[in-house]
Amino acid sequence: MVFSIPKHTTSLLAAVLASVFYLPAAQADGDHTPIGDAVKDLPIFDAHIHYKEPAWKPYPVESIIELMDRNGVAMGLVSSTPDEGTIMLWEYAPNRIVPELRPYHGNAGSSNWAKSPKMDAYLENRLNAYPHEGIGEFHIHRLDYNDEPLFREVIKMAKDRDIFLHVHSGTEPIRWLYSLDPDVKIIWAHAGLGTRASAVYDLMSDFPNLVADTSLREYDILGSGGGLDPTWKSIVIDFQDRLMVGSDTWVNGQWDDYDAIITSNRRWLSYLPRDVAEKIAYKNAERLFSRNISMDLIGKR
Repeated sequence: MVFSIPKHTTSLLAAVLASVFYLPAAQADGDHTPIGDAVKDLPIFDAHIHYKEPAWKPYPVESIIELMDRNGVAMGLVSSTPDEGTIMLWEYAPNRIVPELRPYHGNAGSSNWAKSPKMDAYLENRLNAYPHEGIGEFHIHRLDYNDEPLFREVIKMAKDRDIFLHVHSGTEPIRWLYSLDPDVKIIWAHAGLGTRASAVYDLMSDFPNLVADTSLREYDILGSGGGLDPTWKSIVIDFQDRLMVGSDTWVNGQWDDYDAIITSNRRWLSYLPRDVAEKIAYKNAERLFSRNISMDLIGKR
């Protein structure tokens, strides 16, 4: 069954946000008042979108953009398995999609892609054919130092094009990648999903150019006490120039829940001062990807 959303997305946006939000009372944050309910007016850059093959029929490209419109998601960073999904979405809405190249295709998946024959040639060919602005999201489940020649090639491809590596891993692989080249540009997927908040803080401190997306971390950040988790609050405030929100639509269930996912991100952003919330919602992405991001993009392609 094909998923569809009413076309009047601009008017729906206000209705959806009004119906699903329950925002905290304003609390003092230093000398700054939290943005609170005004967070609903911020455009969002979704820094972790996948448009994988199982989504293509139930969620055709037009429905993806309508979902983004409905939730005030002005733009997104998209990688897919296979890459054709990203390209379909980018060709349909080039003003809304920042494409990046995921290595996964054919028999090459998250656990074996670095061992896949001719992976370097595949990546080079796709990067030459399309305007990808990152390589990833890819997984490093366990470091194998025998993969160093490929990773040096991948780093060179990224540096030659001045684009990011988008890496799903713990802390050790990030440190290893920086040891291969301290100037490589990295987005740490999920801010190290499963990594303790204190270790996230340490890694972000040790590498002042490391960027992270917070997809799947929204409830860690919110904590359980009606506000932000204290350690995550320190991460968010201290590294506010290097964080972006994300949804991680890795399975169709995430597209089913897209309204709730974006709402949960707006909820934790609502506890932040306006200037900090704006940076994480979209301004950091504007700087990192040289884009203009605003609500004026809603309803456009």
